[in-house]
Amino acid sequence: MKLSAVIITFNEEATIERCINSLQPVADEIVVVDSYSTDRTRELAAAKGAKVFERAFAGFTDQKNFAATQALYDGVLSLDADEYLSPELTASIQQVKQQWPADGYTFNRLNHYGGKPIKTCGWYPDAKIRLWDKRKGQWEGGLVHEVVVMQPGAKEKHLAGDLMHVYFRN
Repeated sequence: MKLSAVIITFNEEATIERCINSLQPVADEIVVVDSYSTDRTRELAAAKGAKVFERAFAGFTDQKNFAATQALYDGVLSLDADEYLSPELTASIQQVKQQWPADGYTFNRLNHYGGKPIKTCGWYPDAKIRLWDKRKGQWEGGLVHEVVVMQPGAKEKHLAGDLMHVYFRN
């Protein structure tokens, strides 16, 4: 299965390169939908080989669904610009690409606060679907707290490894 990684951005020059670097070993294309950043986000993403689109922000759910429609491939991996794949998760995704035994994949998100991983307070494992067949699921929710919802009967599987999330730098 070919895989499109999609990222939505706004003024993410501090994090976009790390995000894209982590995706390069698994993604067959990288799509960035930027909400008219005033920093170098678009330029940095394009320099890393991403296809960059500009679109006014209309909420996280709408923006992420739009990004998925720009994906060339049915396999979609969606990250926020302040997230990146751990080496173990990268290996899990590479394995899934060879077989694709499910329609949607969850994995744990490890939030970092002040540079430290937080595994207490209900912040871990924070499992989310972030890899799925876009013909079988889509983002749903309000302006925030959006989630990927799979169609009835879609098969889900959990992958090993963590999605690293730099929640707050300070």
